[in-house]
Amino acid sequence: MAGHCVHARYVWNLAVEQQAHWRHGRKPVPGYVIQARQLTEARAEFAWLREGSQTVQQQALRDFAQAMTHFFNGTHRRPRWRKAGRDEGFRIVGPQAQKVRRLNRRHGEVWIPKAGWVRFAWSRAVPEAKSFRVTRDGAGRWHIAFAAVPEPVPKPGNGAAVGVDRGVVVSAALSTGELLTVPGLRAKEAERLLRLQRRLAKAKRGSKRRARVKAGIARLLVRQTDRRKDFVEKASTGVARRFDVIAVEALDVKAMTRSARGTVEAPGSGVAAKAGLNRGILAAGWGMLIQRVEDKAPGRVVKVKAAYTSQTCSVCGMVDADSRESQARFLCTSCGYAGHADVNAARNIRDRVIGQDTDTAGGRPVAARGGAPLGEPVNREPQLVTS
Repeated sequence: MAGHCVHARYVWNLAVEQQAHWRHGRKPVPGYVIQARQLTEARAEFAWLREGSQTVQQQALRDFAQAMTHFFNGTHRRPRWRKAGRDEGFRIVGPQAQKVRRLNRRHGEVWIPKAGWVRFAWSRAVPEAKSFRVTRDGAGRWHIAFAAVPEPVPKPGNGAAVGVDRGVVVSAALSTGELLTVPGLRAKEAERLLRLQRRLAKAKRGSKRRARVKAGIARLLVRQTDRRKDFVEKASTGVARRFDVIAVEALDVKAMTRSARGTVEAPGSGVAAKAGLNRGILAAGWGMLIQRVEDKAPGRVVKVKAAYTSQTCSVCGMVDADSRESQARFLCTSCGYAGHADVNAARNIRDRVIGQDTDTAGGRPVAARGGAPLGEPVNREPQLVTS
């Protein structure tokens, strides 16, 4: 299977090189049909490539052709080079992907070309899929994923709406008052990660010691990634099951997490602080959480403007930056309402869709009869709440 990963990555990188070589005025870049013919000729000439699976290698070309189609359609970025140790995986399609059998309650087997029957942990019901992908993560663990579109989470039908505010300290705050935080590394694990990173900086490149240190770092990082993914799946499923309408901020997470390094001609400022903020945003799983909610509750997610949601009082609608006393505390300078700042922002996000009809087909809020315009706070009767 490691050889399949090498061959799939090699074929993919050759296709990337062909695309990179193209310039205006040159012949068109070969498509999949021509590349498949070239692959057949290469397999006949090189024994090490012929030892691999033709299915795996041809599928790498098909995946690249699909990636280029997405790029030209403007939905994805240009396919990049794949690197050993980071991009380890291959895909099986066709009749060979149908060879799956269950051994017992916990284990099953799948047929992989050149490897035969390979056992895997039966963690959930295996769907009827026409392909599956085998990958290896940084810690050396193998994973198998069957390509199938799951059914969306059923709509509760209670008419309830919820606002979700994302933050760094509190990963997700709901308008109901719930505070959800991604579990990261424990204190001992964080200390060990820091020690290993310091050892890595001193280790000689290419040495066995450096390889051992990198493996230890990878095991800790995948543990952190697993916990974040587990949190996202559980939180997104819970929100999709409980609420009909889910309001979130329209944030461009990719743009928000860009480096502030700048260029040689115009270097950026506060690069270290911005890098720390970027790490916090990515560790909180902002983009992953909303993406999974949209996958599980299609047409029920409404994105609203994020402006002034953290400075607006959810009780009286007063907008004042001084009301945000700290990261966690909100105290309205007008009506005296006090509460958690993230929960207050989540309620403002929810209130921006209250009184509006939702286009469930496209997930877009539209003004209803007598409803407040999108993006303006909904005024309520002032009340004094002390904490």
